[in-house]
Amino acid sequence: MRVGAFVLAAQFPGQGPGEALHRAVRTTEVAEESGLDSVWLGEHHFVPYGVCPSAITLAGLLLGRTRHIRVGTAVSVLPNAHPVALGEQAALLHLLSGGRFSLGVGRGGPWVDLEVFGAGLSAFEHGFPESLDLLLNWLREPRVSASGERFVFREVPVVPRPDGPGRSGGPEVIVACTSPKSVKLAAEQGLPMLLGMHCGDTEKADMVALWRTYAQGAGHDPEAAHVSAGVAQIADGGTEARNTLLKAMPGWLKQGLGAHVTVDGRARSMRDPVAYTQLLSTLHPVGSPRFAADRLAATAERTGITRFALLLEGSGDLMTTEENVQRLGTEVLPLLS
Repeated sequence: MRVGAFVLAAQFPGQGPGEALHRAVRTTEVAEESGLDSVWLGEHHFVPYGVCPSAITLAGLLLGRTRHIRVGTAVSVLPNAHPVALGEQAALLHLLSGGRFSLGVGRGGPWVDLEVFGAGLSAFEHGFPESLDLLLNWLREPRVSASGERFVFREVPVVPRPDGPGRSGGPEVIVACTSPKSVKLAAEQGLPMLLGMHCGDTEKADMVALWRTYAQGAGHDPEAAHVSAGVAQIADGGTEARNTLLKAMPGWLKQGLGAHVTVDGRARSMRDPVAYTQLLSTLHPVGSPRFAADRLAATAERTGITRFALLLEGSGDLMTTEENVQRLGTEVLPLLS
């Protein structure tokens, strides 16, 4: 079982972006010191839910600050980026880090980002498969051209090639999946899934089963190293852990999620922040080290997923986050092994 941290660089009420980004860096440094497997970096634009606008840029910094831990994006929002530019950056980080970089990509949402970056709503609603195909071609082929609806260009050489001397293939690519359509897309490419923290074990198990069906139909191995996102807060008891999250997360969720603006003015509903925090505390390892270990083991058994990306900054406090990371690594991981 491989357990890592899900880093959003969340800006809690009363904090500035610098504080949130510093906590993100420290979470990664302490995660490596504490024996965690990986860190997964969120990407958001124009909202304090997460103040990192470029997960791949932050990944470059953190790969330089660390020596062993895997660093991945969770996710780079593909409609906002040119797939070739993103592929070049991924290849660069893969080569320079000795293969420690994972590229997670996703469709994002119907947010005003699409207007600002000039992608348009169609890039979100229809363009993700084309962008993903082009990105994968860039990471797999020596020369690439494009003749799609959105991207058209003559054949050019791939430089640098991500499968250079001493490297086995390019960087791992993983796809955020929230619907049967995205599950099918990932499976037909043989790519593992990143499944969201709002999903329970039953829903995740169903998505894994669906992925296997589509993967087999496309001639791929039906087993893959999917990643389950969640929340973890480690304390001496469950009440203490839940209260830590209930004191901080609802304010952050209300401020951060409430700041999203749709590109086309469509109405959007928002979860009740307190109820959502309570739900996350129920679904994920929030409690004592023994409870957390048992909860992770149960999820692995029910879903077949053995990689985890756990949000550890739910307290909003730097020292509490560092302690949370340390306890996950030094008290929970030994119980899993």
